[in-house]
Amino acid sequence: MNRLLGAILETQPPETPPGKDPLIAHGLQVWQYIGIAVLAVAAIAAVGFFSRKVEYAIFFAVGLSIALIVFFLTV
Repeated sequence: MNRLLGAILETQPPETPPGKDPLIAHGLQVWQYIGIAVLAVAAIAAVGFFSRKVEYAIFFAVGLSIALIVFFLTV
């Protein structure tokens, strides 16, 4: 048991330069934002197809959420 624990403690992860973590896909972040925006527009359009009042409520909620996020990030 102690030998295994010692081997685990001796094992060091390989050094990676800052900002070059191979486990993080840096190039896909933009596509994620684009996909989220497309899904949000599609969801609002689908709801608006059925009910105009619900669409306005969703627009109000999204706008209020964005305003609160900006407010709390800047305070």
